[in-house]
Amino acid sequence: MLVFQLLLALLPTILIEMGVLLLLGERRRRVLLSSVGANVMTNVPLNLYLRLCSGTMTDVLVGEAVVVVVETVWYLAFLRTWRQAFRYSLWCNVASFLIGVAFQLGYAFISSVP
Repeated sequence: MLVFQLLLALLPTILIEMGVLLLLGERRRRVLLSSVGANVMTNVPLNLYLRLCSGTMTDVLVGEAVVVVVETVWYLAFLRTWRQAFRYSLWCNVASFLIGVAFQLGYAFISSVP
C-alpha cells in the first residue's frame, strides 16, 4: 500500500515537472530525463519524511525548501549555471506543489459533497 501511495505522489510530479521544463524552453533530452532522477531522489524521501513527522505546513515547506536545494545541485550537473539550475528547480517545485494542493482541495471538496 505504501509503495502505491508513493508512486501516486511521484508519477504526477514527474509529469508536471517535465511539463514545466518544456514550458521553460528546455528541449535537451538529458536534462528532461534528469528531472526523473531528481524526482525519484527527492519526492520519495520527502513523502516518507512527511509521513513520519506531524505533516504540518511548516514541515511541508521545510521539506520543499530542502528539495529545491537538492534538485538545484542535481540540475547543475546537467546545466551551465547555478541560476538556471535554481530557476528550473524552483519553478518545477512551485508548480508541482501548487497543483498538488489544488488537487487535494478539489478532492476534499468532491468528497464532502453528499
